[in-house]
Amino acid sequence: MNHVSEMPHSADVVIAGGAAIGSSIAYHLASSPDFSGSIVVVEKDPTYQFSASALSAASIRQQFSSAVNIRISMFGLEFIKSIGERLAVGDDQPDLHFTEYGYLYLGTEAGRMILQENQALQTAEGADIVFLEPDALQKQFPYFNPDEIAAACWGRSGEGWFDGWGLMQAFRKKARSLGVVYVQGMVTGVERSGGKVDAVILDDGTRIACGALVNASGASGGRQLAAAAAIDIPVHSKKRCVFSFTFKTPLGRVPLIIDTSGTWCRPEGGPGPDGQLYLCGGSPGEEDPDSDSFEVEWNLFEELYWPNLAHRIPAFEAIKPGRAWAGHYDMCALDHNAIIGPAGDLRNFYLANGFSGHGLQQSPAVGRGIAELIVHGGYRSLDLSALGFERVIANRPLLERNVI
Repeated sequence: MNHVSEMPHSADVVIAGGAAIGSSIAYHLASSPDFSGSIVVVEKDPTYQFSASALSAASIRQQFSSAVNIRISMFGLEFIKSIGERLAVGDDQPDLHFTEYGYLYLGTEAGRMILQENQALQTAEGADIVFLEPDALQKQFPYFNPDEIAAACWGRSGEGWFDGWGLMQAFRKKARSLGVVYVQGMVTGVERSGGKVDAVILDDGTRIACGALVNASGASGGRQLAAAAAIDIPVHSKKRCVFSFTFKTPLGRVPLIIDTSGTWCRPEGGPGPDGQLYLCGGSPGEEDPDSDSFEVEWNLFEELYWPNLAHRIPAFEAIKPGRAWAGHYDMCALDHNAIIGPAGDLRNFYLANGFSGHGLQQSPAVGRGIAELIVHGGYRSLDLSALGFERVIANRPLLERNVI
């Protein structure tokens, strides 16, 4: 990590934020045969210990209700499966230990039609998603209490969880090997003239002139950095707690379950001496204030998540609670979808914010897309314009019906 005295005073592209999104953008830019400029990534915490990339439950799904999100995840799946070749540095080939057990959405009668419509779109886009009637669900996953379940959708292949920390570090290591410079600091000021950004100012007063600026600051600073350039984005920092527990009785192959209550649960690793380790979490309920606290709210597990899981899987009455942690993600209040692309009339200021918990799985496609905008002035592979800032200006939400 560069010291302040080694910081460059100019760069063709400055990327604010060096976790999964920022480092993916850096990698895709640096690896483009049509780009030969300099890239500086400004990251406030080189340990990344509080980043969403490090604290996420790191999973990937195609079960979205909008085509653009499905396509983003289809590319993410392809990228994760081929990461050893794509992000190899010398003989070091990263392995994200992808566990392809799928997502399982459980639906009530009120949600049955939504599941059917989503599944039709997902399969039309090439995703391997199976619609399950209650009898088929019980046959496939016999440990469920079927109360309130009218239907389910299961990702038979192409969905699961992976090493999110490993993905972030692989992007970063590959980017550095391609000449990207990482410096420690935080972008707190933006110099602009007319319709473009001229330079950024770091928290220590350092000025870096730039040809383009990318806001990939995440929950900790994405909205503040946009505001420094006189841009308002509806992005908020939301806290989520992840709890672990062990359960001794083998249940067989357990997918990532999204219960009708909104509580989610999945296995982690293989069985150990105390049984199988599981992770769980969910929305905290109606009150979901902005937060910068990392304090675990244990009452959520005891009063909400565990009761929900024990109702759905009665055997989970007999679990052993374990450790827990809290992290944050950048939630887009408009529609729970990311804001990607140029910031309105400020054409050399690019937004990559508001991922609403999907940042890790979307980082490969978003990194490639932002790089294409910078290098070519438009998307060349996957059109992400449906997620552009224009919809924010027009107050035209791209509503996502599969929100966890």
